[in-house]
Amino acid sequence: MITFTGSVPVGTRIKEKVGLKRVKLELGSNAAVIIDSVDDQDAVAARCVEGAFNFAGQVCISVQRIYVNEHLCEEFIEKMKHYTSKLVLGDPNSEATDVSALIHPNETVRIESWVKEAKEAGAKVVFGGKRQGSVFQPTIVVNAEENLAVSCNEAFGPVVSVNSYKTWDEAIKLVNDSVYGLQAGVYTTNIQKAFEAADRLEVGGVIVNDIPTFRVDNMPYGGVKNSGVGKEGIKYSTEEMTELKFVSFKL
Repeated sequence: MITFTGSVPVGTRIKEKVGLKRVKLELGSNAAVIIDSVDDQDAVAARCVEGAFNFAGQVCISVQRIYVNEHLCEEFIEKMKHYTSKLVLGDPNSEATDVSALIHPNETVRIESWVKEAKEAGAKVVFGGKRQGSVFQPTIVVNAEENLAVSCNEAFGPVVSVNSYKTWDEAIKLVNDSVYGLQAGVYTTNIQKAFEAADRLEVGGVIVNDIPTFRVDNMPYGGVKNSGVGKEGIKYSTEEMTELKFVSFKL
């Protein structure tokens, strides 16, 4: 068996070459959150900031796309800006630091070009957007079209897009309009919508009333579409790596 975590092109090449070997692939993601209805908008905004910018966004299930009910969107963006402004940029060795360097200086150049593309296409950068050596500022982009790199590709950096939606069906469609499908989050006070999200979202994991960045070792973890095949998590990885043998005795 081969198990691999990494990019879609490498994962695809592995799958083409392995023949009859079993494979477990955990590939890309552009994890989305729907903000439908909430009791505490401050708590949700702070949590989304945490999910978007922890480890400078270098997490497979980092919050990259946020779709907010149009009645909440303007206030939600202001709250996200507030909590993002409190983040400390600097030395990763300092416990006070929230956001530090990306894995390679070229990654900051790439993210900068994606943000520039979004601005040129009419999106608005409401926070951050600048490169500081190997550090890229936590960046919030509003009204980015779905075909832009910051939306449809895996950012793997500290940038998040926030868009509004009018109807619940539109929100579901926006999340599903992606080549990826690892995890998604949905905040709602409506239990029927929660069950609908669990059923209709095309992802390997639906996190209700929390961000898609939530993960613990005892849960099945893995995606659909270009996010890969198979499941991780202690029990599920063991099952993926186990060959079931059936034995029958005729007495």
